[in-house]
Amino acid sequence: MDRTKEQELAWLRTITGELSTQTITRLEDTLPWYGDMPPSRRSAVGLVAQTGISSFIQWYDDPSSTPWIASDVFSAAPRELLRSISLPETLQLIRVVVGVVEDRVAPRSEALREAVLHYSRDVAFAAADVYARAAEARGLWDARLEALVVDSILTGESDDELPSRIAALGWHGDGEAAVLVGTAERVVDVDQLRRSARHSGADVLVGLQGTRLVLVLGRMDSAQRDPQAPAPPALDFLEIATRLADGFSDGPLVLGPTVENLVDASRSARAALAGVAVARSWRNAPRPCPADDLLPERALAGDGLARRTLIEQIYEPLRAHSGELLETLWCYLDNGRSLEATARELFVHPNTVRYRLKKVSEVIGWNATGAREALILQSALIAGSIAQHGRRAASSGKRP
Repeated sequence: MDRTKEQELAWLRTITGELSTQTITRLEDTLPWYGDMPPSRRSAVGLVAQTGISSFIQWYDDPSSTPWIASDVFSAAPRELLRSISLPETLQLIRVVVGVVEDRVAPRSEALREAVLHYSRDVAFAAADVYARAAEARGLWDARLEALVVDSILTGESDDELPSRIAALGWHGDGEAAVLVGTAERVVDVDQLRRSARHSGADVLVGLQGTRLVLVLGRMDSAQRDPQAPAPPALDFLEIATRLADGFSDGPLVLGPTVENLVDASRSARAALAGVAVARSWRNAPRPCPADDLLPERALAGDGLARRTLIEQIYEPLRAHSGELLETLWCYLDNGRSLEATARELFVHPNTVRYRLKKVSEVIGWNATGAREALILQSALIAGSIAQHGRRAASSGKRP
């Protein structure tokens, strides 16, 4: 080492404290976010700055130490610091430190000025590498956590930790949720699915289990939307599912019923999974298909949830409202949906039958005059009658 460089190194070591003090002062004067940080975080940022200055002196002494010294600048920072300041803020920090050092040492010699420029480049690349590794690790963790949450929803084995896991994923859904189940190739463009969902005003959790693709949908919380971006359309879950259908392979695509919140999404998932299993048995099934439109097929396949839905949403409301409506619906369906035949059997005018059928639709939301809905209603009457007969037999102490 020549004598000039030895003198420059000795001089650099004597002004280390001065450089650190000037750096902290300039950080306070030029970076508003630095002054807003709590004392412990400001201390950590100051430590990074001081380490950078010390590492520059070491690097100037031995330029071959670049790889480990540049990385060592950020290893002194606690992990929470990387979470509290962004990459742009880190680059601002580097710019301030380099500016202070350059202002102080560059006038002394051209060699020192060039050294500052070379070292600042290495530190900037090191910062980008640190944040890239942190982002990659966070991405892998988020993917595992998302898979765990979706699996918990599918199996219904949720626990008290499910809400905190959902929050950790940054879920932006607000209120109601629904589950969409279909098939997909093993390579799924998850980013495109998320973009499509976001443009439809929804947030989405994605789970790929073999060839089964599961999307948990929730409407985007208005507080999380970009105020500068145009407001997405207000769509129901079936419309959102239709927009996402291109992300699935050919085959059944079933949307579970809407539930009040994401924690209750396991009920929607069970219905969607049961619907996918029987969707091919409905020759003209739409795509996507609401799971409740497959209630007859699901009930025949042994789905207890489908039977309870048929009874609770159709049979019991009609029975509670009026035995007259229930009897009219029975007769109408048994007579092949003929108004005249139903009127003759009930000894009423056909207009009376029309009025009662309209009332049935108002009570339960299903229209008996449509072929598909008639099948659903007839299945509900059968399931409800069987359940009622079973309860009567059990209360009388007899076997049904």
